[in-house]
Amino acid sequence: MKVWIPHPEGLDLLGEIPDGVTVEVAPAPDELPSDPAGVRFWVPPFLAQAAAVPLAAKLPDLRVVQLLSAGADIWAGRLAGHVTLCDARGVHDSSTAEWVVAAILSYLRSFPFFARAQARHEWSNDQVTPTDELAGKRVLVVGAGSIGAATRARLAPFEVDLTMVARTARPAERVYGVDDLPALLPEADVVVLLVPLTEATRGMVDAGFLAAMPDGALLVNAARGPVVQTDALVAELTTGRLAAALDVTEPEPLPAGHPLWDLPNVLLTPHVGGAVRGLLPRAYRLAGAQLRRFVAGTPLLNVVVDGY
Repeated sequence: MKVWIPHPEGLDLLGEIPDGVTVEVAPAPDELPSDPAGVRFWVPPFLAQAAAVPLAAKLPDLRVVQLLSAGADIWAGRLAGHVTLCDARGVHDSSTAEWVVAAILSYLRSFPFFARAQARHEWSNDQVTPTDELAGKRVLVVGAGSIGAATRARLAPFEVDLTMVARTARPAERVYGVDDLPALLPEADVVVLLVPLTEATRGMVDAGFLAAMPDGALLVNAARGPVVQTDALVAELTTGRLAAALDVTEPEPLPAGHPLWDLPNVLLTPHVGGAVRGLLPRAYRLAGAQLRRFVAGTPLLNVVVDGY
């Protein structure tokens, strides 16, 4: 059988390759290393766009698609019934949680303002000080999966009042359900989005959601752009009532001239939460383990069901 992976580095990072398995590098859907026949296990490029999905239908022997991303939204429901889709749950926990904490701290401590002042060679000590701070903030994390748990662990030392929300409440773990959001949002100084993109979460952050947040609150989106209704967000941010730290947007990439670029109360990064040096070793450690499970007939990990 053949295995296709997107990175040459993966050849060394996969670990032990089972007998009878040939691993080839397929960096993009239009850069295929050999005849698609015989490919049973495919690792698409990290953050592959929807245009990559149709390649799966051209692999007649395909049985497993192992993603390098935690999100499976562009793949779920678009593969043949005999193909198992697995995400990279766990791979991006530390990096995305780090981005969340860095984004919150950067915005609250006015780092974007100071970076712009530095570019102007301007000593701006008295223009925004005293800055805000994270200590004492009420932080609401919407999404209590593995990345949510990693974020909770990293926020805990910052003396915050932390509340977690999942699809359904888990009282034993002190986790609320999404049905509790109308009561929780008005009490949150910082709202962190870490939910997967599904039909249930698409557009969940609408005008009503934003209106329920208190004046001066910060929305942090490390999930997917379409979780937030962009027009509603821009309308609210334009008033200056709320602020946002965004690693993802809708549309994405964000086109030049979009109002989000210029709003002073927005910190924007170009979907880099998981793009760290440790990504490939962690991702291929998972992919290698999944490959060995597949060959041995052992149940796979991280199988995507209902978009999760």
